[in-house]
Amino acid sequence: MGRVEYWNDPEAPKANSLVPACGTVTVDDAGRILMQRRRDTGQWALPMGKMEIGETPSQCAVRETEEETGVRVEPVGMLGIYSDPGHIVAYTDGEVRQEYEVMLIARPVGGRPEPNDEASEVRWVEPGELHALDIHPTQWRQLNDFLEGRRSRVD
Repeated sequence: MGRVEYWNDPEAPKANSLVPACGTVTVDDAGRILMQRRRDTGQWALPMGKMEIGETPSQCAVRETEEETGVRVEPVGMLGIYSDPGHIVAYTDGEVRQEYEVMLIARPVGGRPEPNDEASEVRWVEPGELHALDIHPTQWRQLNDFLEGRRSRVD
């Protein structure tokens, strides 16, 4: 399913859904951040996805990170809740979501980065290498909060 992201764009379609999503900023012992290259947009992103009925935000973040990257993680902290009404994601099936993302900080406990149906590339990235990647501005918000030591943000 294709998608287009809008951020503070007056031409963005009007949201018709609000879906909780959870993800992680996963950092290894060397200080590298786990990133994936999305197949639907070609941009680099943190792993995250839609929360399912019956799971907690932590369970969702762990599941989505492993599904999208091949890496099993353990949450170790809270980065923040990102719910900017100006961040709209439009899908080709007609769903238009307003952002609602719970982002946790995690450490790897198993697995290894592997491409999959959602990610054409998955790898550990040095913080100094992030600016060379095509990363959506809303992902930069989360990365900058982490890199600058800001925690428990609530939009």
